[in-house]
Amino acid sequence: MLTRENLGNANRIVVKVGTSTLTHATGKLNLLRIEKLARELSDLANQGKQIILVSSGAVSAGMDRLGLKEKPKTIPEKQAAAAVGQGILLHIYEKMFGEYGQIVAQVLLTRADSVNRKRYTNSRNTLFALLSHGVIPVINENDAVAIDELKIGDNDTLSAMVASIIDADLLIILSDIEGVYTANPQTNPTAVLLSEIADITPAVEQLAGGPGTVGGTGGMYTKVQAAKIAVNSGVTMVIASGGRDGVVRDILQGQKVGTIFISKENRLQIRKRWLAFGVKVCGWVTVDKGCEQALLTGGSSLLAAGITAVNGDFELGNTISVKSANGRELARGITNYSADDVRKIMGAHTNEITQILGSKPYNEIVHRDNLVVLV
Repeated sequence: MLTRENLGNANRIVVKVGTSTLTHATGKLNLLRIEKLARELSDLANQGKQIILVSSGAVSAGMDRLGLKEKPKTIPEKQAAAAVGQGILLHIYEKMFGEYGQIVAQVLLTRADSVNRKRYTNSRNTLFALLSHGVIPVINENDAVAIDELKIGDNDTLSAMVASIIDADLLIILSDIEGVYTANPQTNPTAVLLSEIADITPAVEQLAGGPGTVGGTGGMYTKVQAAKIAVNSGVTMVIASGGRDGVVRDILQGQKVGTIFISKENRLQIRKRWLAFGVKVCGWVTVDKGCEQALLTGGSSLLAAGITAVNGDFELGNTISVKSANGRELARGITNYSADDVRKIMGAHTNEITQILGSKPYNEIVHRDNLVVLV
């Protein structure tokens, strides 16, 4: 397990860089910062480490080339800007990494690549093949074709998904803010940076705010959600400021930079990871204290008797979240019943289901084999 002291032992490293780090306030690309990042990552590759770069900035690069002053508001306009910008961004990366003897490859992903089990596996195999050839994959969400229902949502989540898919040791998210604070540092001068977070509780999630910049789409909240994916996949994650020179090197040297999220010791199996994070969550149920304890300590299935509330409009076969009374996410799994049926039978004992619904196709709402505990 990686901690501050031994981050230098990380071999497979995913680095996510946000739009605010890659661009000036004018919206134009910050070439000096991109060059420094390419040099730093190339040096790590020269040390024998496997590097994967998840990069935002395609829409901004396209906006600049198209002469747009404001970020497009419609999906087709955003997709058009991304289509123009992706080529520009990759050309710059190819040129700058090439100066340091590195080969890069563009990989564009959408939600469908994680929802579909076969495409999830294919993405994993492709990335491993690239890494085996010493290539640095440059990954972005395929904004040119993705629509809201298919979008992973932001590159913070995308980077965590990638880290999970390829069994990364470390995920570094470079942001316009140093890390997670006790309050919003932009409005509260007394806010204190949290150097380490060992457990992502509801209180930690409440510390995260909304989007921090005009150019970016992900605020600290999305980064904390990304951390949940990473740590449950056995990946240690660090959030740090992308504006700091040598930030990746400092992190790997164990310096107290940004906020580190310590990974869980047990890496989820590939199927469990896909089940928990590759599939869209269609709703959630709230459970009582007894059910919570049974799920966390006994490896139990989720039964109707322990459910106290139902949210969403899910169907049989969808992935749902299981939450405690205080809102903490406990688990995710594939439901055997629709939301409407769960509302009818919640709180009921298993032997009462037939009387309520007229039939009982399953004893469990979610069977333990299809359930992933996240805490």
